[in-house]
Amino acid sequence: MQAREIAVELPTVTVRDPVAKAVRVMAAGHLPGLIVVDGRARPQMVLSGTQVLRMTVPGTYQEDPVLARTIDEAHADLFWQELGNLTVGDCLPRQPVRPVTVPLDATLLEVAALMARLRSPLVAVVDRAGVLVGAITLDRLLTSLAVADPGD
Repeated sequence: MQAREIAVELPTVTVRDPVAKAVRVMAAGHLPGLIVVDGRARPQMVLSGTQVLRMTVPGTYQEDPVLARTIDEAHADLFWQELGNLTVGDCLPRQPVRPVTVPLDATLLEVAALMARLRSPLVAVVDRAGVLVGAITLDRLLTSLAVADPGD
């Protein structure tokens, strides 16, 4: 099997989208992460769910768990909704990271090796021009591997 055969269409975000939208997109789709695309639908970055979560938690709370403990339960449950105008682009690493992508003809072994090496539960599948065609989630990859017929 090739990447094109198991790739599915997933919602994406751009660097201009609010972080709150990114969280909602990920939650609504039960996604393991998000693909950040440019205006031409080319993947700029693939973010794991924990990377998206990291965008929502103020750095002071990440660095000091004792400080996080001082916030009452009612406010602690709503912290991420107070992100204001913070965009995905505002929260991305300063050093550019290559997006986790594979070509349409990548084998499942190539996809699995990339996911394992980069610890990414999501891979963007791109055409020759680098335009997003679909995505492969870890769950989809494992399911495809489990049901693969050795006679294919």
